[in-house]
Amino acid sequence: MKKKRIRLTPYLFLAVPLALLIVFTYLPVVSMFGYSVTAWDGLSPTKEFVGGDNYVEIATRPELFGVLKVSLYYIVASAAQTVLALYFAIVLSFDVRFRNLFKGILFFPYLINGVAIGMVFLYFFQPGGTLDTTLRLIGLESLTHQWLGDPDTVNWSLAGTSIWRYLGLNFVLFLGAVQSIPAQVYEAAELDGANRWHQARYIILPGIKPVIGLMVILAVSGSLSVFEIPYIMTGGANGSETFVISAVNMAFKYYKLGLASAMAVVLLLLVLVVTWIQRRVVPEERVDLT
Repeated sequence: MKKKRIRLTPYLFLAVPLALLIVFTYLPVVSMFGYSVTAWDGLSPTKEFVGGDNYVEIATRPELFGVLKVSLYYIVASAAQTVLALYFAIVLSFDVRFRNLFKGILFFPYLINGVAIGMVFLYFFQPGGTLDTTLRLIGLESLTHQWLGDPDTVNWSLAGTSIWRYLGLNFVLFLGAVQSIPAQVYEAAELDGANRWHQARYIILPGIKPVIGLMVILAVSGSLSVFEIPYIMTGGANGSETFVISAVNMAFKYYKLGLASAMAVVLLLLVLVVTWIQRRVVPEERVDLT
């Protein structure tokens, strides 16, 4: 009886989080699939079944899929963000003066509410704002620009804001992975004459390869589903509309919730396909440095 009770204990602890996961994740996903084959406006008590018409409309309307090209800016920004986060994690994992201060500075932006960040950077990029004022002070007045009003620069500005917003999260994840490598591995490397560069190249990078793979997946999926920063700062204006903003507008501005649900399904499938391809190209490997 006691052994049976012990075996049941882990499942009892898992029951609540599993229930929450099912109620707030899997059931909404199933409902989303159901809505995607209807012409529901979100208000009517009846839902007209239209089958795959919503998916055909997505495939035949270039403007719906065309907004995905905006994700390319965020993919580039995510690549830069990942490299920077990895660099800072490696540097600050060694004995660096004031490293705890630098850790706090890097992670602090992630603690700020996204709406607040959007409002702050609105003033930063506005004409005559912080960025333009700084450029004038250093003699680069010719570079002042309508950063959020010009379609050629708006997405780069928003992507740059996202780098500042999420760099701290990537940094902390990388730092935790780096610090999980046993200290005796570094000690053995130092006895063999390895410097910091050798330790980073031959110990740290191979040792955290699974985490790097995970971060690449998160970077790509996050770039495809960008919403918060561009929605707050521009509302999707001047060519900054993302696929998620387009879906939200379709649901709550044009009251085409069925079509918006189909767009959400397409995005989900796209992320799953990209993740599958990434796993096939760079399969997960077990790393043992002990």
